[in-house]
Amino acid sequence: MTQSGPAAGPAAAHGTDEAGGVDGVIARMRALQEELPPHDGVAAFNRVYLAVTLSVRRSLLDGLLPRPRSAAALAAVFAGRYPAAVDLAAAGEPVPACWRPLFRARHHTGVHPAQFALAGVNAHIGYDLALAVVDTARAHGCEPSALQGAFDRIGDVLVELEERIREDLVPGPDPLDVADPLTHLIAGWNMERARDAAWSAARLLWSMRRLPELAEEFTHRLDTGVGLVGRFLLTPLERRPVARTV
Repeated sequence: MTQSGPAAGPAAAHGTDEAGGVDGVIARMRALQEELPPHDGVAAFNRVYLAVTLSVRRSLLDGLLPRPRSAAALAAVFAGRYPAAVDLAAAGEPVPACWRPLFRARHHTGVHPAQFALAGVNAHIGYDLALAVVDTARAHGCEPSALQGAFDRIGDVLVELEERIREDLVPGPDPLDVADPLTHLIAGWNMERARDAAWSAARLLWSMRRLPELAEEFTHRLDTGVGLVGRFLLTPLERRPVARTV
């Protein structure tokens, strides 16, 4: 992305530098979109999350995030935890409990793409975001409160992700029909509450930074609790046709 004229001075170049840390994650997600079969549940999450990460990158380029260096670091650390989990699963290594339901059910024909997408969002927001805040604050020598502006902006973009899932992946002329099991299941999960919980978890983890055993126990409980929610989100509701290969 280039600009011309007076506005394309040091500020524009600075924004490009700050967005650079997210570029590698975007490239990895684009590669995954090419590699993954269309009926893979991970592909359902990858498609919508790629769009959101591109939106976060545009915010960095446009200077819309406060404290641009720490905001860019938070965006990169946060986004990078997802492809790291994908690589662990591909290598047969243990993945965090929050991601296990998605990777284990990714080929289940009774799970709708919207469920796979929300299960990925649940893992990424409920667990990864909290840890990303703590890791970024530690690396930049600042309090989590210094990252709250960037956290809120990233959260706003993630709300758009939830809307995209509901609009793009939920079938039927009336997705608000509460009698539909899929609509009922999806309505039980809320991005705003998940985002608030992630911020609270980050603050708690930061307060425990000098109590490593307690912090480790809390992190483990957070991971398993988010994983439990993911299992419920992936409750099979229908049988989808299996793609035929020629």
